Amino acid sequence: MNRILIITAVFTSFILSSCSPTLSSFTDRLYEDNRWTEQDLKRIQFYLSDDIILRRDAGSSQSKLENGKIEIVDGRKVEQVVFKKGTPGVFVFSPDKNKFAISFESSNDRYLMFGPSEKWSGRYILLAKEWNKNRGKITYDDMVWTTSSESAYTTLMVDIKKANKTKYKRTTVSGRKVR
Repeated sequence: MNRILIITAVFTSFILSSCSPTLSSFTDRLYEDNRWTEQDLKRIQFYLSDDIILRRDAGSSQSKLENGKIEIVDGRKVEQVVFKKGTPGVFVFSPDKNKFAISFESSNDRYLMFGPSEKWSGRYILLAKEWNKNRGKITYDDMVWTTSSESAYTTLMVDIKKANKTKYKRTTVSGRKVR
């Protein structure tokens, strides 16, 4: 009886794991090899490799809380927005050749910037206005936020099988004759 339960559990986990997407890092090489246009990129589902937590002081006159939360840190009100590992996002626009604005909310005005890193084998990582040892300054929703240096290692992930599916419509023209 126990043997049948073990075999059933192994078989079920195998079936379920084969259905889930296999995510890979989005790299500059993948982007260049596939020659994706902006329209193509808008059809690719992106995901986050790790958590990103944005924080900013939430003074009473500047607090604009919608999807974040406010907590007290060292006696100050701090607003934060949390992006969990695996959060799906979509391509919004590209301000430069290899920089992508990726939105993880319903509004295209709220996005994070990602770009390739030579140190990380061309993986598209979270970009900031500046990074110092412990923090990065990020513009999000037209406000400046800080994030920990751990967020600097967050990369864009894609399901390669779905991203590479391209449908072609082929039409053969038969020509036209003079009457």
